[in-house]
Amino acid sequence: MLPKDVTYANVQLPYLQTNPRALWKNIQAAYRQKSAVNHITGDIHYIAIALPRHNTILTIHDLRILDLVSPLKKRLIQLLWFTLPAHTVKYITVISEATKSELVNRIGVAASKIKVIPNPVAASYIFVPKFFYQVNPSILHLGTKENKNLDRLITAVAEINCHLRIIGKLNSQQHELLEKYTISYSNTWDLSLEQIVKEYQQADIVSFVSLYEGFGMPIVEAQATGRPVITSNCSSMPEVAGEGALLIDPTSVEEIRRGIIRLIEDEGLRNSLIQKGLENVKRFDAKVIAAQYAELYRKIAAEA
Repeated sequence: MLPKDVTYANVQLPYLQTNPRALWKNIQAAYRQKSAVNHITGDIHYIAIALPRHNTILTIHDLRILDLVSPLKKRLIQLLWFTLPAHTVKYITVISEATKSELVNRIGVAASKIKVIPNPVAASYIFVPKFFYQVNPSILHLGTKENKNLDRLITAVAEINCHLRIIGKLNSQQHELLEKYTISYSNTWDLSLEQIVKEYQQADIVSFVSLYEGFGMPIVEAQATGRPVITSNCSSMPEVAGEGALLIDPTSVEEIRRGIIRLIEDEGLRNSLIQKGLENVKRFDAKVIAAQYAELYRKIAAEA
């Protein structure tokens, strides 16, 4: 997708582990591989210390890991994965304004060195019209981790005639909640891209009522497919959704319930969100995103 004047090589580091020896070996490997422009894209932020500041870019997706670990581990990860790398590279790219704000406020990074370049949507997600099954709509929900807010969604649809299609492994608490409210549901996981695309196509509504996201790709994938989306009014989700989704407070079961009922009952709202979503998704075309990265690469090469 990159323009012809931008050539690149994809470098894989030798170790996936995060023990001290593996980190050191990866740092050594990164030093040997440094090039005219260096772009760190994986969860290996720490190798920035081995690369020249004037021509290195670091992509950071989110900072959620800092809220999931013990205080001691948090300090270590913050230092090696965020603070040191962020201050030893020329530019940082992030996938949302929400992540940029976190870096500025939590890590103390200058806003001027952060560029927002969102994730691209895969070309496999295309508009496929579907008759809306109002009597018993299928609501697609992606993800079962705590931040995906499935428990509140289950409670919200307890009194709604619908089928809940859940992608991701359920834990015992989620199983119990589904049984408690006698929810009509089905569940699957470990899907291929082709299978996930079909899940969107078969859905009547896509629910993405997360508590926190660095981006929120399912919003864009649903919009590209032409499905009405209900998502959260916090974190990165409003900026990703644009005007193409119904925004609710994800901490309120009642708001989630009312939002889903609105989508089921209001055909005009559904159609409006679908059209606005199809327009919004153009921002995430792979060629558009590649052009933004190419511009940054040229800028760094010229400044080096």
